[in-house]
Amino acid sequence: MTGTAAFSLEGRTAVVTGARSGIGRAIALGLADAGARVAIWGHADNLTDTAGVLAAAGRLLRTVEADLADPALIDRACDELLAEHRIDILVNNAGIIRRGPAADSPRRDWDDVLAVNLSAVFQLSQRLGRPMLERGSGKVVNIASVLSSQGGINVVAYTASKHAVAGITRALANEWAGRGVQVNAIAPGYIRTDNTAALQRDAQRYQAILDRIPAGRWGDPADLVGAAVFLASSASDYVNGHVLAVDGGWMGR
Repeated sequence: MTGTAAFSLEGRTAVVTGARSGIGRAIALGLADAGARVAIWGHADNLTDTAGVLAAAGRLLRTVEADLADPALIDRACDELLAEHRIDILVNNAGIIRRGPAADSPRRDWDDVLAVNLSAVFQLSQRLGRPMLERGSGKVVNIASVLSSQGGINVVAYTASKHAVAGITRALANEWAGRGVQVNAIAPGYIRTDNTAALQRDAQRYQAILDRIPAGRWGDPADLVGAAVFLASSASDYVNGHVLAVDGGWMGR
């Protein structure tokens, strides 16, 4: 397959976690625009809007309502999902952040962030990846961060989790690339989302970040869609274990 046809997702199904808003919503709608039917994963009270847009376009596979901090609920949801659908694409987008000095960070914050940002990524990749390996085809796209390569400030658990997401991406790619499943990641820069709301409200910090971005602006969730479609499509069949920065040039500064 060559040309623009390699980017088509017609006939494929995708699961996107954290699809209520921000990056997850943008990616879910972007995969649908490329032809995929999309299952969106989140909490019971926050999927209505995204689900409505997908349903109106005839691209909603289903909604999955399960807390990603609970391994038992993840297993149950995966069982139900796989009993009814073939999953071709998994986008591990859901993530939480807790801000504060590392010396004063509560253990509960560490546990909560690692549960959602790291343990759930591995569990979902394992559960939904097994059928991909059996078929010899599939795509896993993890949402890492520029903090997969940097330390950040006052976000120790988030930084640790995103370093680990980059590591899992490479480790799974080493095992799965030869079996027809591509595992890659996107490392967003500073994007206007709920997770960065505190930084956006801090005028001094906001400007300091902006001054370092060569593109001259913060990113929007829509800026991640092209990379997600590429990594979910046949166009990336020889891309394995890559962490693709979508950061306006931040990491090159």
